[in-house]
Amino acid sequence: MDVSYPPEAASFRREVQAFLRDELPPGWHGFGALDGEEARDFLDAWRGKLYRHGLLGLTWPREFGGGGRTRLEQLILVEELARAGAPVGWPTDNFSIKMLGNILIQHGTAEQQRQFLPPILSGADRWCQGFSEPGAGSDLASLSTRAELDGGQWRINGQKIWTSNARDANWIFVLARTDPGAPKHHGISFLLCPLDQPGIEIRPITMLSGQREFNEVFFTDARTAAANVVGDVNEGWQVATALLAYERGDEAATGPILFRHELDRLVAMARERGRASDPVIRDRLAWCYARVETMRFLGYRILTGFLKGGPPGAESSVSKLVWSEYHRVVTDLAVDLLGPEVLAPAGRPPLRASRTDDPGAANSPASWLGVLYNARAGTIYAGSSQIQRTIVAERVLGLPREPAR
Repeated sequence: MDVSYPPEAASFRREVQAFLRDELPPGWHGFGALDGEEARDFLDAWRGKLYRHGLLGLTWPREFGGGGRTRLEQLILVEELARAGAPVGWPTDNFSIKMLGNILIQHGTAEQQRQFLPPILSGADRWCQGFSEPGAGSDLASLSTRAELDGGQWRINGQKIWTSNARDANWIFVLARTDPGAPKHHGISFLLCPLDQPGIEIRPITMLSGQREFNEVFFTDARTAAANVVGDVNEGWQVATALLAYERGDEAATGPILFRHELDRLVAMARERGRASDPVIRDRLAWCYARVETMRFLGYRILTGFLKGGPPGAESSVSKLVWSEYHRVVTDLAVDLLGPEVLAPAGRPPLRASRTDDPGAANSPASWLGVLYNARAGTIYAGSSQIQRTIVAERVLGLPREPAR
C-alpha cells in the first residue's frame, strides 16, 4: 500500500506552515503548556484566526462557507497543528462542525443550510448533542423524550444526560420520539432546538477527574420551530445513524496523530525516569507503538473511502473500538511509570475531557491521571466497545444477529 502523499499536498502543507509561523506567539511551547484563563483566552483568539484564514470547515463546500478542500488536506492541517502544538478549535466544534455541519450538508434543506451553517463556522452558534438519556445509552432507540407539534412549533419534554459542553452551547440537536406508537427505531425525529429558553434547564455533572464537561439537560415544554427537523419526521434514526458514523469515523485519520504525540510524550517520561531500558516497559511501549501505527493505517483506509466520496460505514466502528481500548492500556502504563506520585497528583489537569491531553502538556501526575479517567469513558461514549463489537460482527464479518428477546 502506497501511503505517500501526492505532490500537490506539499503546497497546502507549506500554506499551513506559513500560517503557523505568522500567527503563533513568540516563544510558543504548545497549547498544553498554557493554564486556566490563559488557555481559554488563547483558544478564543486562535479559533478566530482559523476562521478568518478559512481553516474551519475545511472540507465543506465553498457555497456553505467551507474551504472546499479534500479530506487529505484536512489530515495535513491536523498534522501541522499537532506538530506545532496548536488546537484545532473549540470543544463544541466537534459537535458543530464535524457532526451537525456534515449532517446538514448531507440531509438538511437548503433553508437549514443557509440558516445554520454560516453561524457554525463564525462561532455565533455553538452546538451540543442531545442523544443519551438515563434509560437510553447504548440502546439509544429506547429514548423516551417526546416532541409534539403544537401549531407551528415542536413542544419537547424529557431529559438528556452526558451532554458534553452544554453550558458552552446555545443550540442542541435532539433525538425525540414524535410517534410513540411506531416501532422502536421509527417514530423518532432529529430536531434542532435553541437552548436559551425558559423550558430548558442544564445541570453540570462532576466527573471522577473533577471536570464538569458533562451535563444533564431537562426539557419542560421547550419549543423549536416546526421547520427545525432534519430529514423526514419520524425517520430521524437514519439521520442519527449517519451522524454517529461521522462521530466515530471522521477523525479516524486525524486521531492517530494526537495519539502519536501522546505516545512520544510517554516515551520521553520513561527516559526521564530511567525506565526506558526496562525490558517490561520497553515491551509495553512497543505494543503501544504498534497499535498507534495500526490506527494510522486504518485511518488511511477510511480516508481513502472519503476521498472516493463515500460516507463512513462500519469501518468507523473498528476505528472507535481500536482507539478506545488502546487508550486504556497506554494510560495504565503512564500511571505505572508515575508510581506513588499519582496518589497525590500535582500539576495541571488535562485541558479537555476526551482523548489525549494537548501537545505541549507537561508529564505531570495530574495530567496523566486525568487522561486515564477520560480513557475509561472513551470505551463508553460514542457507542460502547460492546456495541462496536456487535456492529463489526454483523456488518463486517457477516455473523448472524443475536436473537431478539
